[in-house]
Amino acid sequence: MIKSELVQRISAQNPHLYQRDVENIVNAILDEIINAMARGDRVELRGFGAFSVKARPARTGRNPRTGEHVAVNEKSVPFFKTGKEMRERLNKDNPEAANDDSDDE
Repeated sequence: MIKSELVQRISAQNPHLYQRDVENIVNAILDEIINAMARGDRVELRGFGAFSVKARPARTGRNPRTGEHVAVNEKSVPFFKTGKEMRERLNKDNPEAANDDSDDE
């Protein structure tokens, strides 16, 4: 699903709202999540998941085409961990998978 499809679905579920207003709301939520992460904050949406920023240290990489070593700078990357409710809903047919709290970092 892309953002425009999300806006259309929310608009269809809420016919009293204009589609442009729903689009502004969705954009405001996403922008605020991005701004919080840019400040280094963690954003938690209960039942959905938590967005955070992880720092990746500088390292020496390899150019796959030439094989030469290249320096890769330190960088920050977004990280998302699903919430318990989402895991349970995604794995409702497989209760063992819903209890797996291992991080795939």
